[in-house]
Amino acid sequence: KREGIYWEMSPVGEGLGMSEFWLHVWMRRVAVIAAHVIAFGLTVLISLLSRPGTSEYPKCLSLLIYLLCLTEGILLFSPEGTPFCFKARRGKVRLHWFIQALALLAAATGMGFMVASKNVSERPHLATWHSLLGVGTLAANVLQAACGICLLFPKLLKLSPPRLKLYHATCGLVVYLLAIVTVVSAMFSDWFQAAVKGVMWYAFPLLPMFPALVVMNQITNAYLLCKKITT
Repeated sequence: KREGIYWEMSPVGEGLGMSEFWLHVWMRRVAVIAAHVIAFGLTVLISLLSRPGTSEYPKCLSLLIYLLCLTEGILLFSPEGTPFCFKARRGKVRLHWFIQALALLAAATGMGFMVASKNVSERPHLATWHSLLGVGTLAANVLQAACGICLLFPKLLKLSPPRLKLYHATCGLVVYLLAIVTVVSAMFSDWFQAAVKGVMWYAFPLLPMFPALVVMNQITNAYLLCKKITT
């Protein structure tokens, strides 16, 4: 109880039989593992298709590493399955900070390559939806990181940790969805359509959607589907 408000988590598997409950658990576990595989496989596959050595390669690789780090940084807290088997939450939090710092570094590196490439080719900046989404995603991620820093000093800032965690998770979900949209928008560029043609191209924009659904399910189940009961 905090300030006259009770927070209760919706029990997983409520109303299900034992067999249905375990089937539900295993389905979620398989979905999380598939999200890991798709995020990593998409990064490797598109980095190979983007022709290493070209001017587009560093920007493409930075964007994919950014998305991969965001995915792993969130799925790190998934109870269904993570490659980082820390029992203590403190270890997960520290690794989460490290992975998110790598994500911001990758995003800043990609932004630097993009600005340098535009300057060399004398093309206008922020002339496409992809570039606008990229700048918006990076700005939102910086604000999200600032919110995460506030979690380290809740008493100093006189903030409620449960509410701050809720805001942090909600903002994180928004940032992740913006990153997914940014990656998908890059698949409509001329260089990607020249590298991937035919029926295969239609599959690529759909692949990032699966990790996005898994991340949305994890965050909403952990934070956003709480039952708020006022007394």
